[in-house]
Amino acid sequence: MTPSSAAELANARHRTLELLAPLTDDELTTQHSPLMSPLVWDLAHIAHYEELWLVRELGAGDATDPRFDDVYDAFKHPRAERPDLDILGPQAARDFGAAVRDRALGASIVAGSDPRVDELVADDFVYGMVARHEHQHVETMLATLQLMETGGPAAAGDGPGHAEADDAPPEILVPAGPFVMGTDTDSWAYDNERPAHAVDVPDFYIDTTPTTNAEYARFIAAGGYDDLQWWTESGWKWRQESQLDAPQFWIATDTGWMRRRFGRIEPLPAREPVQHVCWYEADAYARWTGRRLPTEAEWEKAASWDPAAGIGVKHKTSEDAALWGSTARWGPDDVGAHPGATAPSGALDMIGGVWEWTASDFSGYPGYSSFPYREYSEVFFGPEYKVLRGGSWATHPTAVSTTFRNWDYPIRRQIFSGVRCARDA
Repeated sequence: MTPSSAAELANARHRTLELLAPLTDDELTTQHSPLMSPLVWDLAHIAHYEELWLVRELGAGDATDPRFDDVYDAFKHPRAERPDLDILGPQAARDFGAAVRDRALGASIVAGSDPRVDELVADDFVYGMVARHEHQHVETMLATLQLMETGGPAAAGDGPGHAEADDAPPEILVPAGPFVMGTDTDSWAYDNERPAHAVDVPDFYIDTTPTTNAEYARFIAAGGYDDLQWWTESGWKWRQESQLDAPQFWIATDTGWMRRRFGRIEPLPAREPVQHVCWYEADAYARWTGRRLPTEAEWEKAASWDPAAGIGVKHKTSEDAALWGSTARWGPDDVGAHPGATAPSGALDMIGGVWEWTASDFSGYPGYSSFPYREYSEVFFGPEYKVLRGGSWATHPTAVSTTFRNWDYPIRRQIFSGVRCARDA
């Protein structure tokens, strides 16, 4: 393990413990929504995952407790039933995580002893996987905190950035032509980001920024939730059954829209990107505007491809890394607040604002090969999952890039998801 990988692991653990430190034991052990685990389950699951991959899979030791392979297996136990499992309490979970970290840092890995081990430790892949896994759970825990009816982080406030001017064009043209999608060069990329492959994309327009709260509110005011013509058949069925008529956490009042955010009620910021919309809502909104959701190939080309250089910009700029993934941030910045992080196409805010739904189903790229385990990506391939791109304000810079692929059911709204529209040229 290189010093930089050890530092990434330390940063991830600091972020986890800092996020949970203000919470009481009762808040950590309570299941705040059947959609989410008790926070203490996530805390111990993080440690169990680290022990599995940085100790046991590398041949550096045995399981702390064999029963953890059952209670902390996300595939064996859906979130709704995890409160009833024999899980560790808050202090025991912290102690477990600290003990596993000591074992991982002290492990002696002998190169050439096992081909599987050699593949895992090449370019420190497995250490990056574990650090990114912890950051991904921090984002999941932030979603859990948002679902709490009361309380939540006392420091939660608006994003720090505000656009100085609104002079960007509403949409940009991305010229037709092939580009290289995915990556073969990012040593920490997941299997679903590989292999790099050429994709020929026709001309298209894409919105310069994500849809704002004010823009989405106009869709609601125009009766968009009650008009069948904007919804897919399955989307309309969801709309009728759910009886929802606004993004999650929005509250209609006589004086305008408010929102519940980390246990507080506050005015809805007009220029922040809309959050907590599901794929069905994002798709209906795009149809109402006369546009559509971008495919994920279109999204990645707009976010990364530099036609002059013939390369893709696969990672964030230094400005991005300084702004996103901090525990001091509790929401997205206004759209257009960071012109220094403009994509080669001219699009803004494509990384680190809100997750952006795409039109694409989740599937493997041509030549896909599962590594290091099928359950990370392959078991989710299929039309029931839609791809999201770009990361959110809650996503750590280590855990996202322009090739990173997220996915979820089209009904999911508790995630920090929004919408950016596109249209044919």
